[in-house]
Amino acid sequence: MNQVKFQTRKKNPHNPDFSINLFDTTMNKNANQIKQRLSLRQPLQEALDIVAKLSDKLPLQKDTDLQQALEAVQESYPQVSDFEREFPSICFSIATGVGKTRLMGACVTYLYLEKGIRNFFILAPNLTIYEKLMEDFGNPAYAKYVFSGIGEFVHNKPVIITGENYAQLGGLFRDSEVRINIFNVAKFNSDNKGTKKGGVSLAPRIKRLSEYLGQSYWNYLTDLQDLVILMDEAHRYHADKSKKAINELKPVLGIELTATPIDEKGNAFKNIVYEYSLARALEDGKYVKNPAIATRKNFRAQGLSADEIEKIKLEDAISIHQDTKAELILYARNTGAKLVKPFVLVVCRDITHASEVYAYINSTEFYGGQYKGKVLQIDSSTKKDEEIDRQFVELEKYDNEIEIVIHVNMLKEGWDVSNLYTIVPLRAANASILIEQTIGRGLRLPFNGERTGVDKIDKLTVIAHDNFESVIAEAQNPESVLNKMSFIQLDEQELKPKTELVFSPSVTEVSFSREEKLIAKIEDQAKRREAQVGLDSKRAIIKAIPTIGKMEGVRTLADLSKPEVKERVMYQVKQELFSGQTDIFAEQDYQAAYEAYDKLVTDYTQNIIEIPRIDLVQEEARAWFEDFDLFTDLGFDFKPLSEEIMIQELTGDRKIDSIGVVHGAFRRDTPANQIVAELINYPEIDYDEYSELLFKLTQQALEYIQSQHDDPEQFRLVVKQYRKHIASEIYKQMRTHFRISDREYGEPKVLPFVKIEDWNFTVVPGGRRHYKDVIKPASLIPKLVFTGFEKAGHLEYKFDSGTEKDFAFILENDNEVLKWLRPAQNQFRIYWANNSKQYYPDFVVETSDTIYMIETKAADQMETAEVLDKKKAAETYCLYASRFTAGHGGKPWKYVLIPHDEVSVNRSFGYFI
Repeated sequence: MNQVKFQTRKKNPHNPDFSINLFDTTMNKNANQIKQRLSLRQPLQEALDIVAKLSDKLPLQKDTDLQQALEAVQESYPQVSDFEREFPSICFSIATGVGKTRLMGACVTYLYLEKGIRNFFILAPNLTIYEKLMEDFGNPAYAKYVFSGIGEFVHNKPVIITGENYAQLGGLFRDSEVRINIFNVAKFNSDNKGTKKGGVSLAPRIKRLSEYLGQSYWNYLTDLQDLVILMDEAHRYHADKSKKAINELKPVLGIELTATPIDEKGNAFKNIVYEYSLARALEDGKYVKNPAIATRKNFRAQGLSADEIEKIKLEDAISIHQDTKAELILYARNTGAKLVKPFVLVVCRDITHASEVYAYINSTEFYGGQYKGKVLQIDSSTKKDEEIDRQFVELEKYDNEIEIVIHVNMLKEGWDVSNLYTIVPLRAANASILIEQTIGRGLRLPFNGERTGVDKIDKLTVIAHDNFESVIAEAQNPESVLNKMSFIQLDEQELKPKTELVFSPSVTEVSFSREEKLIAKIEDQAKRREAQVGLDSKRAIIKAIPTIGKMEGVRTLADLSKPEVKERVMYQVKQELFSGQTDIFAEQDYQAAYEAYDKLVTDYTQNIIEIPRIDLVQEEARAWFEDFDLFTDLGFDFKPLSEEIMIQELTGDRKIDSIGVVHGAFRRDTPANQIVAELINYPEIDYDEYSELLFKLTQQALEYIQSQHDDPEQFRLVVKQYRKHIASEIYKQMRTHFRISDREYGEPKVLPFVKIEDWNFTVVPGGRRHYKDVIKPASLIPKLVFTGFEKAGHLEYKFDSGTEKDFAFILENDNEVLKWLRPAQNQFRIYWANNSKQYYPDFVVETSDTIYMIETKAADQMETAEVLDKKKAAETYCLYASRFTAGHGGKPWKYVLIPHDEVSVNRSFGYFI
């Protein structure tokens, strides 16, 4: 990191004559702010630090001495042996999916804010990336806009200049804006060929004079004194033609980004300053999907034709696809995340092969025609079809009907999708090379580029039945990406059952569904209409109730019966159902709904546990130095060094002479000021906050040192000579008194109640059981759905263990328990682990006088750090919930942690409490 002097000098309140230059050591303010604002991942943060470091070392001027610039870079990155260009250019080798485009945005922001650079030129290797970059850099409404969070660009939005608009931009030369030129290198090279008119050769379009500018845009670019070039997929610009064209731009700095830093001749780049490889990303397990190679258990290719093997691979791919699809729907419903539809990528041998596979998948022979119209063929024979192109571009959209893509060498860089989950290589080729080349297309993660913790959602599966052994053999090679992949054997029996999604609504919604079925059986049209309006009114009332919890004066469910609350709810119902209705029954319908309100609220209250709405989040940790007295018995004994100026003649006898040093340069700074000036170079020490402590400790050190030297001049000389050592000894002791607080929970805003959220899960056909059934082996329990509950907030539940199932049995059959539920994942908003995780309790139980939040846990895990952290979070929630309910006549909340070996169906609920 660089030391950058502040522009101001700090004053010492204890000594008016004291003033020092403060240094921002190890921390670069702008770089750190950019990291936070753009939420850069760790590899991108490290890369931005390198840009910050080298931008201080390099002059950032045209016609830089390349050898001197190279030596400056080599001081920190000796592996760089050549810029490979006619200007300083550094390369970042970063795996696909980690966020190279976001790093480009961070570099632009940093160089603008820190160095005042306003002109950037971004090269895209093809049309796909070109169009993506225009959105990434130029559209603030785009989800992946790279400058989101950068306040300086809100009112001074960077001007995006492209191959289509560079001749028309009227505000091109304003000094107040950042100008980002984005060009497609294929178009760029094509333009450089020039055109002919009337047999006369013209300059390339980009070099032709612009009427508006009055000079060629090309000359304008080359004349810019602060042009920085960024090269996306930089391996595409190492051919001689590309190099020559880029060199002509004469930028002050080049920043290259690629996942494959190898040129067209197979040589590794010589200017790599940072590498975050796919292998490292897989090892870290953070930023990309976990790729896995799958084969069918006990699979034997002998006796099977190539066609039969391909059909088995496709069949197994669809089984995995359907399972993944169900998990993604489940995850979205349980967490409120966006819906993601996965798709399968089939890699074919050639166009003829692709057409055959397409015809098979698109026929009734394949899963009874289930995927007819849901398959897309992408190759040179289809690339000009506009509808196919639309479907391909919109593959990430949930309403896109495509679930299977068949391709033949058409997926190049920039195919930026996050919902590819299954790959089926059918092409007859080296399987390991094919897989290694193909997996990069599916490694991106769909949920903010982060893993969810759900194995099936964080996994990319490659089907390799017939090549499994060769792939495993290649995985022994430590240089291969396959070395980092996991291996799966698919059990044929487990592949066959098709899981079903189960939505377990609250008891109130179940009653509405039953009523709806009865209404459908009413033959009299007028009566059926009346009944349907009544049901719609009930649903509208229930929908409005949670929002009423935010009203002034509403603190408990009992408040729903207040006349003013009823009027507010019914006003919302009227707006939703009857506003604009012109038929003669409108007023009559509304009156019927009004009259049904009281009974509905009573029924609703009986079927709900009052769960306060609390967003429980941890505050930032506080760090500080404790006050203490310096220990001076060790480390502060210094003897002055003799100081002489040596003088040697350069001719004749070359006599050597010396004279003593006459001191005076440090006279203006007192000994205390000299040491404090050194202390505040340590990044943790903030002068404004710790000046009292710094001068106290410094004075204690100086008093001891002065006691060892009677001569004042010797004392001053020791301080001058050893000031860094003295500060270091003080700092060592300060470190032992450095404290960081635990992240405590901030006091939350509490709302009175929330609705009971629906449960969503999967079940295999025939996988429902009554909760009283004995299930053996117990390992089957997580795969089943249990029914028969009468006190619960839902009619169906899944359990993770036999312990949870037995505890549910106790709750259902204990008279002390009035109501209970297994809260859905989004029922509570309780955060822990520095707000990185949410806590989901196992049960909520209501008795006559208390509401309990309950967790069952393995007995040997009761004292683990994770369990204790969750316990602290849950107890904090119960504390604030109880404070709220105590003031409004509600029941207190208590947290109970129960070891699994205490749970038995013959226990009473009171036993645990």
